Amino acid sequence: MNHDENDNARLREQIALFRYGLIADLLHLPEGKNGLYKKLTEKAERDYEIPGTLRRHVAAETMRDWLGLYRKGGFDALLPKVRRDSGQARAIPQEIADQLLCWKDENRALTVPLLIAKAEASGALPEGLELAPATVHRLLSRHGLMKKEPGEPTGNDRRRFAFDKAGELWMSDAMHGPSVLVEGKKKRKTYLLALIDDATRLVPYAAFALSENTAAFLPVLEQAIRRRGLCKRLYVDNGAAYRSHHLGLVCAKLGVTLIHARPYLPQGKGKIERYFRTVRMQLLPVLGEGDFKSLETLNRRLWAWIEGEYHQAPHKGLDGETPADRWARSSDECKMMGAELSDLFLFEQNRRVQKDRTVSLRGVIYEVDAALVGETVTLRFDPARLGRPIQVWHRGHQVHEAKRLDAYANCFVQRGRSNVLSISTPPDAPPAGLRLRDFDKKGGR
Repeated sequence: MNHDENDNARLREQIALFRYGLIADLLHLPEGKNGLYKKLTEKAERDYEIPGTLRRHVAAETMRDWLGLYRKGGFDALLPKVRRDSGQARAIPQEIADQLLCWKDENRALTVPLLIAKAEASGALPEGLELAPATVHRLLSRHGLMKKEPGEPTGNDRRRFAFDKAGELWMSDAMHGPSVLVEGKKKRKTYLLALIDDATRLVPYAAFALSENTAAFLPVLEQAIRRRGLCKRLYVDNGAAYRSHHLGLVCAKLGVTLIHARPYLPQGKGKIERYFRTVRMQLLPVLGEGDFKSLETLNRRLWAWIEGEYHQAPHKGLDGETPADRWARSSDECKMMGAELSDLFLFEQNRRVQKDRTVSLRGVIYEVDAALVGETVTLRFDPARLGRPIQVWHRGHQVHEAKRLDAYANCFVQRGRSNVLSISTPPDAPPAGLRLRDFDKKGGR
């Protein structure tokens, strides 16, 4: 048995042990006994480290199948089945497989796409045969040709790093938080969105939010910049919230270099992860029932702990210095931003102005200048404050601020004017000159 076969056998055994571990406490239950499905459902809701895959969940019906297999065939029945053609290239003719292996062995720098391109250019492929990258990769892996040669650079070369000055690099990530009451009645899960300065371990800003998307993260980043100035680099996770086009646009306008962590390599964010561990160990256990009455209450408690305890505690990674003292000593070059900062964080969406001079934005109707009817305009807005006036831009210039449509107020505005006028006439007394023909058949303008 060669090395690869030993690895495969070991993996199959690990998978079988994992499966057994999930169903072991259910084996003593009689078949057909009530409560089995409830236990399976509870297990299905948990996260697991599953051997040989990146998946984190196991379906209840899958565990039920494993239970039946074990009762019929014991532990061996839980072993994954071995394909009869294991070790062979199932979709590649043998002569083509041999040629691919030869090319890769001669030039280890050839990637899978380059090998496929070379095979197609050689004219050796049978008509209608398409080489799938995954199939070629498996072929090369089985023959040990995807392993790095001794002396080649490796992704395991991770080195400890620390910037010297405050503001040179901020890290950000999200942590699953406790549940809070929303509007005093319904409990909602929270997420802790935080930024930490690499050189000082100081937290420029952090807050619990009801989601971990871009709209929730940007206010945290804005507050951090307002309180501590502008950072040079922002090191973030690889999730959808941090991959958004809008975040990249904001950072570009601020002159901040946006850096994304490599997928499945969280080691580079060790400082923010240690901060989250400190929150879980030192803050969350001492919170009382009153701290979960609202999101605002929880965030006040969080920030009081950060400023009063975390920032004032000696830090081992800072040679016993506190984050507050290290920041005060090394933050001279942090650029402070003025009132224009809010405009940089506004979201943008394009809309075509309807004939009734309105635009719809996330379910809210706004009224714009009549001169823009039929034109495409850019709306700049804060998603957390929908309903308030928004900026209207046209051809690179801000035209005016659009207000939410007030259909009733429009009953008392003279037609033919480009701007919406304020109402000075009492609502129960239509202005002079208003006639029925000013209204359409549906009761509007």
